[in-house]
Amino acid sequence: MNNTKDEQLRVAEIMGKWVGGGVEAVVMNYYKNIDRDKVQFDFICDDDSTNIPYDEIQKMGGRVILIPPYQKVLKYHKELKRVLKEGKYKIVHSHINTLSFFSLWAAKSAKVPVRIAHSHSTTNKKEKKKNLLKQVLRPLSKIYANRYMCCSELAGRWLFGDKEYDKGNVYLLNNAIDLDKFKYDEKIRKDKRKELEIGEETLVIGHIGRFVGQKNHQFLIDIFNEVHKKHPNSLLLLAGQGPLQEEIKEKVSSLGISDSVRFLGQRSDANELYQAFDVFLLPSLYEGLPVVGVEAQAAGLLCVLSDDMTKETKVLDSTVFMSLSNTSEEWANKILNCFSRYKRTNTIEEISKNGFNIKEEAKKLEGKYISEL
Repeated sequence: MNNTKDEQLRVAEIMGKWVGGGVEAVVMNYYKNIDRDKVQFDFICDDDSTNIPYDEIQKMGGRVILIPPYQKVLKYHKELKRVLKEGKYKIVHSHINTLSFFSLWAAKSAKVPVRIAHSHSTTNKKEKKKNLLKQVLRPLSKIYANRYMCCSELAGRWLFGDKEYDKGNVYLLNNAIDLDKFKYDEKIRKDKRKELEIGEETLVIGHIGRFVGQKNHQFLIDIFNEVHKKHPNSLLLLAGQGPLQEEIKEKVSSLGISDSVRFLGQRSDANELYQAFDVFLLPSLYEGLPVVGVEAQAAGLLCVLSDDMTKETKVLDSTVFMSLSNTSEEWANKILNCFSRYKRTNTIEEISKNGFNIKEEAKKLEGKYISEL
């Protein structure tokens, strides 16, 4: 379809602080796979963001617009309102969970007709300080929204309430991925392990996630420590960055397992790293529906996840949920027990059947945007 730029629908995607996390990965997956002749994205980000892929976005015809962070409430409101007015946007899609109160207030002030609040997350009792703000803003996040979206039933019910969810007023948009990019490939596995200098017999436990409280790295290290005691030829690979990284490095050092834990930093080769892993470990305090969990299952990995996330994360029968009230040793025993019987296979068909194929899901989102006008 060769639309002129005038006929193209431009959607303002409110991203908040771009730090290279899961939400950004989800929105970029949709952006790469949507028909950009029909629908174009403009990414509105806080000006203290890191890791924004400017070149990639510009090549695809999108724009990146920086505004002050929401903490500067009045500046944020004024600037966002100006941007939305000048851009004459018909749709604003806000990805900042409870903070959508601020972005959609500006959108309403700018008279944007379609204002989507998108729930990507939930909460956990352990994050007391963060929770307080979330609980205060949760009922407010619906005030200026006139459309609701979520990545999972749990995330949808958490932000918008059971009543709205049960009435069918919350649109479920899966955290879909490019399945071809992640499917199990023995050759890539061998090459990646060679590059990382990892022996074929080594048990590799992998994790991809920012070093923030939600991801529960402290407990993850305890689990690996127990695995390592029982299975000395094992290695933990941690990809990502974040404020708690130094604290976690100190913990690894104090346990005397520095030689068996590697901090890989922010990576652009996650799809290849999954191939090198044997087990994917995600003991998060909470998640909406973690895109890394879907990617890891698409790569055919044995996945062991905390049960404090939505049950829809479990796409494959082989995926294991564990309670955070279990000890690190119990987690370790579960991992080793399941891995001893695990046979890795190509799982793409099953993942696709469950609605995680980005090529299919991007078409649905495109239709959803267009139908709103």
